[in-house]
Amino acid sequence: MARRARDVYTEWRGGTCRVKWWTGEFHDDGRKRFESKGGFVDEDEAYDYGLDKMAEIRAGDHVSNRDGKTLMSDWLDDWLEAMDHAHLTERGYRSVIENHIRPYFKKRNTAVADIDVLAYRAFRKHTNTVIGAGSAKNVMMVLGMVLDDAVPRLIKTSPVERTRRRGKFTKKPKERKKDVRPEIVEQLAVNARTFFGEAGYVFIWTMAMTGMRPAELYGLTREYCSPNWPASDPRDKPEEEERYEEDLERYGKGGELMPAIRVERQVQYKDSELQFFPPKYESYRSLVVPQFLAERLEQLLAGHDSEWVFPAIRGGSLGAVNFDYKYWRPIADGVEEREGPRVRRPRPAIPEVATFKGKRLYLLRHAAKAWLDEDGHSKFAVESRMGHEVPGVEGIYSSVTVPMERAIMKTLQERWDGLQERLKQSGA
Repeated sequence: MARRARDVYTEWRGGTCRVKWWTGEFHDDGRKRFESKGGFVDEDEAYDYGLDKMAEIRAGDHVSNRDGKTLMSDWLDDWLEAMDHAHLTERGYRSVIENHIRPYFKKRNTAVADIDVLAYRAFRKHTNTVIGAGSAKNVMMVLGMVLDDAVPRLIKTSPVERTRRRGKFTKKPKERKKDVRPEIVEQLAVNARTFFGEAGYVFIWTMAMTGMRPAELYGLTREYCSPNWPASDPRDKPEEEERYEEDLERYGKGGELMPAIRVERQVQYKDSELQFFPPKYESYRSLVVPQFLAERLEQLLAGHDSEWVFPAIRGGSLGAVNFDYKYWRPIADGVEEREGPRVRRPRPAIPEVATFKGKRLYLLRHAAKAWLDEDGHSKFAVESRMGHEVPGVEGIYSSVTVPMERAIMKTLQERWDGLQERLKQSGA
């Protein structure tokens, strides 16, 4: 005799018992949608199983048989479609999924519900073997997000194993940094001038004096750069009208106005095309520059007709070239002389800069912050200039004032003047 109670019932078929339970859903014709599980030899055990499923449904953590069969490849499509991240973050996640996660699970025709702890460990072992532990860590991070988001719709619990620190604390090694003196920046700038002209010289000093991120410099155009800005600002955001007017009173050329650069966007590739995006973390900001740099920027813009403040060798944006490899490495590491009748662009030898040999361009941005810290500027003014969000009460109540900006201009100019005096004394 079949047992029935609260939309759960059992029935015998052959020598085994099957239990069916209502999922809480209805078919299109109004009939209740049931799920079932067979193979029981004890009717009480089958009935209790059905009651447990009903309890899960009421608690909201039930995974239907239909959802449990969802293939990992299909769930990845849904997950990617629902992403809402900044462009670079989304591009990174998509790359990890398409190059590592999807091929592995699609080849095995794996359902999401089939990925238990053992399957998770097997994938981790495979990934560590194929691409190495360093890159594999990022892949496992993305897979962890994908599986966590599958709870409770497709799986009841995530199989992701969280790292728990036990035993003696071991400090992670940090990238070794060296003090960056103005003489070092000057050598980098001279090398950059040798490699791609005056734009290279001013590019290096602009990064050192403003701390702008590389992609922000690559995407800097005339209308957002001194001496044109803020008079040339497109003013394409009606909600920013008050700021536009205040900028005209505060920044510009001549009188009491302060020369400045407006960080309004960066360039990145999307769909095989170089495009503008908001700066990282939407860190829109206005950066005053010392007088020497304002003069260099004005001379640079007068010397070319490109829309980009720092055009590449062939005139386009530096964002369209592999700057780190093709430009930065020769500038920092040095390169041999190029000459001869078949050389399209003859170039003298470029000496290495030991402090930056093998190091990232981004460390020049770090040096910019160190200079501001050494000069004793307020934490809020420094962090705001770097494009960082200042947490807590300080971030709510503080603001960057004109005296703060003038103090920054003054100390940066003093660094340049001191460098020029030392170079003059040394006869360089």
